Amino acid sequence: MTSPAVLITGATRGIGRAVADELAADHHLLLGGRDLAALEQLAAQYPSAQPFAAELTDAPALQRAVAALELPEGLAGVVHSAGILVSGSIEQLSAEEWTQSFAVNVVAVAELTRLLLPALRTARGTVVTINSGSGFTAGAGGGAYSASKFALRALSDSLRAEEREHGVRVSSIHPGRVATDMQRQLRAFEGGEFRAEDYMDPATVAATVGLALRLPAEASVDSLSVRPR
Repeated sequence: MTSPAVLITGATRGIGRAVADELAADHHLLLGGRDLAALEQLAAQYPSAQPFAAELTDAPALQRAVAALELPEGLAGVVHSAGILVSGSIEQLSAEEWTQSFAVNVVAVAELTRLLLPALRTARGTVVTINSGSGFTAGAGGGAYSASKFALRALSDSLRAEEREHGVRVSSIHPGRVATDMQRQLRAFEGGEFRAEDYMDPATVAATVGLALRLPAEASVDSLSVRPR
């Protein structure tokens, strides 16, 4: 394996798929998702790629999947793109919905990163968390999602401070509204029309991820907010 390896969660759709397209020319891709068949089909489209099939909220299964990876040169990057949108007022949302929001958007990110740290340290790699504008502000109906993204920002900040001595960079990317299935879901909750031209293309966000990963070793994109014009 001559190209630096990068693992992308949520790689089959949305921003994750766009990140895979962005990095394919100069990276070996570990394509994360739950559907092995879909991942194998996607991997066949890239010059150098393999599936990484795992349920991110199943800690034992995730540990087995990471243990099966062969990374003799370490891991140049991990891009945490998988996430879920939980919408609703505080009055409406159940404890189970709050738990689900944090399990996917925060706990799974922390656990996968923890398991990958030895490989990331070996390669002096970069951790990229795909956050959101909701990681800075919160509004009515968005409490569970925003709270998870605030927590993800805290996780990223703490990880950056902890891993600096090991040479691992941590970049927190905060996109505004992007034309993805999650945006369709949000617009349906808001009772509005989804028009792709109103939002950023996923490839635009992927370009910022490429910047964070390809930046020369002496610098780091700590936090970056990218918004629709």
